[in-house]
Amino acid sequence: MLVLVSYDVSFEDEGGKRRLRRIAKVCENYGQRVQYSVFECVVDPGQWADLRQKLLDEYEEDSDSLRFYFLGKNWQRRVEHHGVGQGYDPENDVLIL
Repeated sequence: MLVLVSYDVSFEDEGGKRRLRRIAKVCENYGQRVQYSVFECVVDPGQWADLRQKLLDEYEEDSDSLRFYFLGKNWQRRVEHHGVGQGYDPENDVLIL
C-alpha cells in the first residue's frame, strides 16, 4: 500500500532541528521524498506498523505534527503530478543509491 507521510516540526524549542533530521531519516528508510516534508512510502502492513511507531517515537506531540494519507494498492489513479520535478512510480521505477 502507498502511504503519504507529511510532517511539520517546530523549531521553537532547542531540539526541533534534531527531530526534523531524525524524522526525515526514518522516512528515507521507508520511502521517497516528493516534497520537502512529504514522503511516499510503499509498505506492507508490518513495515507500516514499524514506520508509524518510529515516527511517533520521534515527534513531539505538543509542537510537531504528522499526517498519514492511506492511498491503498490502487494509488496510481489517485496521484497526479504537475510542475517542477518528475513524478515517479515507487513500485516500478528503479532507485540507484
